[in-house]
Parts: sequence; structure tokens; C-alpha cells
Amino acid sequence: MNRLLLSLLAGALALPMFAVTPGGGIDSDMLSRLRDSYKNTPADRAISNAMRSSDIEILAVNADNKNLIDNNFSHRVKSKGITNQKSSGRCWLFTGLNVLRAQMMADNDIPELELSQNYNFFFDQLEKANLFLQTVIDTSTLPYDDKTVEWLFQHPLSDGGQYTGLSDNILKYGVVPKSAMVETFSSSKTSALSRHIARKLREDGLKLRKMKADKKSDKTISAEKEAMLADVYRMLALALGVPPAEFSWTRTDKDGKIVSTKRYTPQEFYKEYAGNDLKNDYVMLMNDPTREYYKLYEINLDRHTYDGENWTYLNLPVEDIKEMAIASIKDNNMMYFSCDVGKFLDRERGLLDTSNFDYESLFGVSFGMDKADRIRSFDSASSHAMTLVAVDIDAEGKPTKWMVENSWGPGANDGHLIMTDKWFDEYMFRLVVNKKYMPQRLLDLLKQKPVALPAWDPMF
Repeated sequence: MNRLLLSLLAGALALPMFAVTPGGGIDSDMLSRLRDSYKNTPADRAISNAMRSSDIEILAVNADNKNLIDNNFSHRVKSKGITNQKSSGRCWLFTGLNVLRAQMMADNDIPELELSQNYNFFFDQLEKANLFLQTVIDTSTLPYDDKTVEWLFQHPLSDGGQYTGLSDNILKYGVVPKSAMVETFSSSKTSALSRHIARKLREDGLKLRKMKADKKSDKTISAEKEAMLADVYRMLALALGVPPAEFSWTRTDKDGKIVSTKRYTPQEFYKEYAGNDLKNDYVMLMNDPTREYYKLYEINLDRHTYDGENWTYLNLPVEDIKEMAIASIKDNNMMYFSCDVGKFLDRERGLLDTSNFDYESLFGVSFGMDKADRIRSFDSASSHAMTLVAVDIDAEGKPTKWMVENSWGPGANDGHLIMTDKWFDEYMFRLVVNKKYMPQRLLDLLKQKPVALPAWDPMF
């Protein structure tokens, strides 16, 4: 059907010159001209008939692109089993824990391991609640229509996140095996729980602002905030379960034989089997062409804990990021990666490619924004985190495609997504790499004082 529609469309549009209507509104003369501009040719009618009864995404499929991508890669880090975040925005958490567990298994010869996403999610939500409440107190002298105050009440907490929040969480609370705190309905489908906690936090935030306005003492306000957090803890415990303060874990070898059984606190478990310095050994890289490259940036209030660190990143051309990504993969180290996953995604094949869909031919209009324009206009931003595990390099040493381990459960490519290098250029945004893969010229840039950006920046 697509080829017929596209052939009918060829040459079908012949737009007239438009007069100018003063005042900026649509008057009857303009409306008449707009009607006349649509010729309703046989090609238009064929396309309209199809679009009124079919999915636009199906009609826009570029059939000529179906057989062009294989799943062979010259360099690949072996992944450790596909996880499933289900109906939640916890991709950042699944991605970070997937990277960590792969290292823990490799370094300690553990044949099978999945870390509890529910455990770290519990504390993520509790910490975000405290971040909101304490920041409401800190900004209580500002008017309600202040941009920061508005942003706080619009976003009291969410299930989304990023690497800095992950590192703060793990270093503070440790990790536990999934068997120590399994998933629940509400951890796998977070919308209802998050919505009700957000509503409670907004109510509490208004109360805290009133207490400050009424000149209540800091001690009184602090005690009230703790009582509010106790309510949040109760809501989380009821929906997610109580996170263990300690647990028993039996380690087995590849033949299933018991190696050891020990009791751990979550922090002890992390220290014994991982122990990474997630703050100092890793750096987040960004490709944001709306900002100056080779600069360090910091996003105000974009953190998960009040006493944690704001999201800080080094903005680089995509070519520099690729060099470090390739070095890490060749050294058998996967990476935290995020992108705008919804753009040009062929779910059936698990393929991200800018040639997957031909929207221009279907609609008879052009889509000409580059990456910077898409960011400025809020058309594109990072929407999903995954684990970068593979790259395919051609005979000239250039990457042609990449692969990520996803957290959407089983699917095409055994739960992995393949992306072409062109798609990587256009829709990759963030990568977290170990500093040992950074050349000295880029390491030196980390000494800069970060440029401060607001939480409502288009990229975030």
C-alpha cells in the first residue's frame, strides 16, 4: 500500500502564493485560501482514505529499509539477561543496576544475579519527597508565581531519573539481590502510587509555606517535615514493602553448588561485590548542540536527594563521545546510555534508524529541523536509559551501528535494540563512562566551574 500511496503523491502538491491577513488571526479570506490550497487530488484522496482507517506509523514504514540491517557486531560486551521495568519510568535505575550487576558477576565469578530495583526505588521516592519538602522550605519567601516555586509544585516527585541520582542512591543505601526485595504491582506500575504521593506532597508543601509565613520556628517546621516524611514512608512501605536492613544471601557456582551463605547489610553487600566509586570514577557526557561544547554544566535541582549532587555533565561533540564509547566496549565494559528512543523506532525489528519511516512522503510536507532545533523547540530530548553493549566497526575504523541492552523484557534481538550510527548522531544524548577511557585533554575540562542551568531547561 505504501508504494502505491507514494507514487500517487509524487507531484500532487502545488501550493499557491498566499496573501497576507493583517492582525494575525484566521479570517474568512484566509480560511478560503487555506481551503483552496488543498486540491484534494486523486492522490490526496487515496492517502486520506488510507490514513483515516489505518495507523499512520504503519503507512509511513519505509519498506525498502526492511532488509538493510543485520545483527552482527565487531565488538560486543556480553550482557547478563534481559530485565523488565514494565509500566514504570525506572529505566535509569534498571540501566544502572544492569551495568553494575554485569561487573559484579564478572569480577566475582557469579553465574547469575539480578539486583533489586524495588529496593533502590523505595529510597529514591523517599529521598525525592524530602528534596521537595526541604526545597519548599528553602524557597518559602519567594512568591507562588516564582519560576522555581512553580516548577517544584509541578514536579514534586517522579519515577524518572538519571545517573547522578543513581550513584547517590547506591552509595548511600547500597544494593540487595532481587530475592531480598522482589517487585510488587506498584513498583512495576508506578503511576498510581506516584500520583497519590505527589498529591500528598503538594498539600504538605502548602502547609510548610504557611508555617514559614506564620513565623513558626525552624525546629517546629523540621519536626512537621519529618512527620510528613513518615506519611510518605508509610505509603511506600504499604505499596512496595519494607526495605531490608540486612539479609541472607547464598552464593553458588556455575554448577549450582553452594559457595557461601552470609548475612549482609545492603551497604556491605555493595562494598564486597562491587565497591565502585560511582561519584569520582565516572562522568556523564552529553551531546547538546544548543550549548557550547567542551564546557561543564550543572542542572539546578536535578538531583534525587537533598544532600546529593546536582546533575553535572560535560558537553561534547558526538565524535568525541563515540571514541570513548568504543574504547569502553573494546575493554569489555558496558555503559549507562540515554536517548530519545521513541523516534524512528521499529519495535518489530528492535531497530532505531532514521530511514525506518518516510513521514515526508506520506504527508507531503518537509520536516527540516536539525538536532539543535529539535531540542530548542521541545521536539526531542532524552526519554529512555539503556545499557550500551556493542558497536560494529567497518574496515575503515568507523562505527556503522550500535546495540543497547533494553529493560522492556524479551523481544526482538533477545531484548536488545540496534541503532544505526546516523540515528546515534541525531538522538543519542547522554553516556556515562569511566574516566580511564577519557583522554587527558577532556579530563582537564572537568576542573572547570560548571555553568548553572535551570531545572526547566528544554533538555531536561
